Amino acid sequence: MHPLDYIVLVLYFVTLIGVGFYAARRVKEQEDYFMGGRSFGKLIQTFAAFGAGTGSADPVNTARTTFTSGLSGMWSVMTWLFVTPFYWITGVWYRRMRHLTLGDWFVERYQSKALGVAYTVFGLLFFIVYGSMMFTAIGKVAVPMMGFDQVRIGGQVVALETVLVPLFGLVVLIYGMAGGLRAAYLTDVIQGICIIALSVLLIPFGLKALVDTDPSAQSWYEGFRIMHERLSEDMFTLVGSTIASDFPLHRIVAVVVMLLIGIVVQPHFIATGGGSAKTEWNARVGLVFGNFLKRFCTIGWVLTALIALTLYAGTPELLADPDRTWGVASRDLLGPGLTGLMLACLLAALMSSVDAYMIVGSGLVVRNIYAAYINPDASERTYVWTARITGILVVGGAIAVSLWMSNVFKQLQLTWVFPVLFAAPFWVGMYWRRATRAAAWITVLFCLSTFFLVPFALPRLVPSVRTHPRYLVTTKALVYTTIRPATVVDVQQENARRRRALAEWKALKKTAEAITDPATRRRALDRLPARPSERLLKVGDPYTVKRHVGGTAVFWSQIETVDAQGNPIRVERVPVGQPERVDERTTRVVVDWPEGTKLRGVGNFRLDYLLYQLVGVDFSELSEATISTMELVPKIIFPFLVMIVVSFVTRPPSKEAIDRYYAKMHTPVDPDPQIDQAKLEDAIAHPERMEARKLFPGTSLEFQRPTVTDIVGFVISFAVCFAIIGVAAWIGTIGRP
Repeated sequence: MHPLDYIVLVLYFVTLIGVGFYAARRVKEQEDYFMGGRSFGKLIQTFAAFGAGTGSADPVNTARTTFTSGLSGMWSVMTWLFVTPFYWITGVWYRRMRHLTLGDWFVERYQSKALGVAYTVFGLLFFIVYGSMMFTAIGKVAVPMMGFDQVRIGGQVVALETVLVPLFGLVVLIYGMAGGLRAAYLTDVIQGICIIALSVLLIPFGLKALVDTDPSAQSWYEGFRIMHERLSEDMFTLVGSTIASDFPLHRIVAVVVMLLIGIVVQPHFIATGGGSAKTEWNARVGLVFGNFLKRFCTIGWVLTALIALTLYAGTPELLADPDRTWGVASRDLLGPGLTGLMLACLLAALMSSVDAYMIVGSGLVVRNIYAAYINPDASERTYVWTARITGILVVGGAIAVSLWMSNVFKQLQLTWVFPVLFAAPFWVGMYWRRATRAAAWITVLFCLSTFFLVPFALPRLVPSVRTHPRYLVTTKALVYTTIRPATVVDVQQENARRRRALAEWKALKKTAEAITDPATRRRALDRLPARPSERLLKVGDPYTVKRHVGGTAVFWSQIETVDAQGNPIRVERVPVGQPERVDERTTRVVVDWPEGTKLRGVGNFRLDYLLYQLVGVDFSELSEATISTMELVPKIIFPFLVMIVVSFVTRPPSKEAIDRYYAKMHTPVDPDPQIDQAKLEDAIAHPERMEARKLFPGTSLEFQRPTVTDIVGFVISFAVCFAIIGVAAWIGTIGRP
């Protein structure tokens, strides 16, 4: 990086820290620190939702999956799109709760301080995992942009990421601890503008770089034509096939449903989801507009990644680690100053999320542990300072997990499932008066044990389960072979692989030849694999593409082949039967391990599939997309069944407490605290008035009749979803011959 880039970064850091100390002057009590005094309008709420919902991992994840899967890779982030219309409804919930944390909501709804503690533990773990994903992403991007990957500290050489990640976390701590949510929101405006900038900054430079590689190109617009000429057409499909894509339609649908179930209990939604807004209207508009802004930015990330794929398809650095796609493109395409600006923009995406997580996480600790059990009579000043200190738990934990795990996509997948722990108690408690404290506890414990503890502990306590034939089933393994003319990108990637394979073979041969003992040298040379061909692929040559489909382990993350002593060995599957023609270019053949191969399950035991096996499901004929969908079904249905059934057979909640709760949730918020309190007291004193507003009067179901605003806003939001999909599809057609 150029000295000018470092100047840009320093100015960015100084600005954020200055905003933090400016906002600190208005922090007097808990509501100021955790909710910014509930004083924010539509603009601030929009950028708060946009900033908290857009992390540094989002453009990095999108770039990675687009680099490997093409346009359909956008679904690594765009799966949230069809959840967004529901925010028009949920934004009102969080404002009407009138709480400082979602832990407070569980305490009030189920009359259980202990449940608030359990939710606090969940919230901290969620923030640590989610934050770690963002720190990992910024490390993956910053290293190639800075041009070196190691530094010397105290005589020892360490990876640059181990220095950068804690440094970025320190800046978040300084301004976030000083100014609380107000500082986070004010910086979110700055950071939101930066995120929008990073979404489009690389596109013109990338298109120009493409045009510069083609003497016949006359304008930047022809960069789109060049992409279509050099990439195969399946890289421009919106929804990939089950053969080629990480995101076929089945998986998209399954993930969207899971996200919709779990999003409501993500802890930061109490603030960014509308709880910090001045009015309910501000809460709705800010939450929906902020998240739609992210969806439009996603299209910019996808286009940037397609350009990078066209330019750098054969780059060994990206073939080894696609997470670095964004960083490599920024390093190679941007000039002095702009590289620093891009890194500052990515830091903005990181900080705008982690600062909110830190503040909400500290709020959970203060409200649901410190104030509830340790020091309930502390002063407001004490609570605020306790929150500032406990914020270190979230940021420090996220940094530690980031440095340990360092895999953005795996960290993302953890966040899809984790919220299932508290999702059913929240949804059922929101709409059904009969939901009980005992049912909430049993549901949380059921989810924790069934979906997390037992899958982790069982294979470690009973190792023989890993080799039991009953649990070593896989889907049918197929190899699809397609022969088509090689594109420019095919040539770049294939020749890079061929050069690397030849270099590795030569290195092995040189090592073997260096052995001094003639007999040992001869044995080593005899064990060498066949020499890779030195012939390089040319554009238009017949190019064979092999895609391995299926062979997915059902009960494990994967199945490995082992020798008689249990040591992992490499055994290739071999064809079974004759190839079958799929179309004029493609054939497929079933493959399997040779008879007698010893197998062992790796990872956690997937307990979900045991039920499917007991009812006789034949996994071998299912696609990988169907297997992925089946894994989510029990996580969606069973918690709700447990919650409802147990509620029916346990003691109902106090009528007085439940009347008070629903009276509050059905009373619109007034921005004047005194008027709002008077309305609340009147509603609590006359709970019978709420009956007329119910969709099912006289029942224990608390669904309210939708207003015109509810319906119109929801319908328009869904229309915007399809408009965004249309824009993405249109992007894929630009330049198509």
